[in-house]
Amino acid sequence: MKRAYVRPTMVGERFVANEYVAACGDKEKVYKFKCDAGGGKSGEVYLETNNIKGFQPLGDTYLSSYHACGITHDASTADKFLDGYYVRGLKVTPVKVWRGEKGDNTHCTTKINIKEWETAKS
Repeated sequence: MKRAYVRPTMVGERFVANEYVAACGDKEKVYKFKCDAGGGKSGEVYLETNNIKGFQPLGDTYLSSYHACGITHDASTADKFLDGYYVRGLKVTPVKVWRGEKGDNTHCTTKINIKEWETAKS
């Protein structure tokens, strides 16, 4: 039995991506730190602005009243972290101050060596 000739055809499929894949490398790193200065008790925060190590209330700048939120924050490694002091009564505690994502909120940690902070990718 003779077979009928069938003309060869080529069938192709068009590739359409259905998922987004980032190919630009790593995203920005973040610091993870806990807002814990004062253990939840209200106090005041001063920024060290007089270039003298140690609390000098007449030379340092008052920042705000403060109450620790107890939350572990993710802050960009590009953000500013300021040296400061948490003051409650006569007790003075050195802190690192982060002003929040919008720069209008005060968060403080007593773990002042940034090199010891946990980091993650955002």
